[in-house]
Amino acid sequence: MADSADGPRTDFALLSLVIPVLNEEESVAPLYLEVVEVGQRLERTWEIVFVDDGSTDGSWARIAKLAAADPRVGGVRFRRNFGKAAALAAGFKAARGDLVMTLDADLQDDPHEIPRFVAAIQDGLDVVSGWKKVRLDPWHKVFPSRVFNWLVGRVTGVWLHDHNCGMKAYRAIVFHEIQLYGELHRFIPVLAAARGFRVGELVINHRRRMFGSSKYGWRRFTKGFLDLITVKFLTGFGHRPQHLLGNFGCVPAILGLFAMAILAVNLMARLVDPSIGIGPLAQIMTAVLSVGLLLFGTQLFIAGLIAELIVDRGSGEDLDPYCISERVGEVGSNV
Repeated sequence: MADSADGPRTDFALLSLVIPVLNEEESVAPLYLEVVEVGQRLERTWEIVFVDDGSTDGSWARIAKLAAADPRVGGVRFRRNFGKAAALAAGFKAARGDLVMTLDADLQDDPHEIPRFVAAIQDGLDVVSGWKKVRLDPWHKVFPSRVFNWLVGRVTGVWLHDHNCGMKAYRAIVFHEIQLYGELHRFIPVLAAARGFRVGELVINHRRRMFGSSKYGWRRFTKGFLDLITVKFLTGFGHRPQHLLGNFGCVPAILGLFAMAILAVNLMARLVDPSIGIGPLAQIMTAVLSVGLLLFGTQLFIAGLIAELIVDRGSGEDLDPYCISERVGEVGSNV
């Protein structure tokens, strides 16, 4: 173990597997056995960090049993369901390795792909995202996902085939610079690329769900679109919000000034000849419109200045977006 100037301690021969769990009682033990099988072929030691995101079944009991039998297994348990981003944030904070991998607990992500991710990181990438090229999910999940992935690439410039894939690998230093909240977990590669990290992807084996049911519905895509707007702002204007708000403010301000100029010309023309120009009602409407546009543009300018001050001063140390009720094993003891 060694101290890093860029963040907390990391073990430079350790692979940390972060696995969010939500009502996956049947799959926790089989997944662990597969990881053990794969781990025997790895050239580095490994650990598993299970994060129970408020499960209501026996998932936590299974995790606690595994942690009691194997010191390489640890877990943290949330008081309630806080969402996948919070679960990953807690797992990343608990992980002690210099290389961190995430995979879902439903057995659809194949642990036998782990060595390929490790090799890709060792070859120079900082973030490696899985690509379920042959996806064994219903069409009503696959088609919206493809549209969403195209949209993310178009908006952010980070072209990955499967931003939603739960199987990803990272250098631990990535999480010293990225904070997760809301539903931003699917945008980690985008946020990492914005910080200058090297991002790539691997085609992986996708398996059919054996236990339980999917945790995602149509609301996932609505939230994903809204989060995409947030990510675009953070990556494009996070440190210069005035460039965005100011540009938007210029449009109504210029239109307001233009309307005022028309009104002034009209008033001067009517002083010369009352029969020309627009009538009193149109003048009132033009005046109201011009004042409203100027006020709106000014408000955007002021909002941009306030945002600049907030960014400049910083927001201080943020609270973790989750609450932990229990821990097991050595792995999760540092969260």
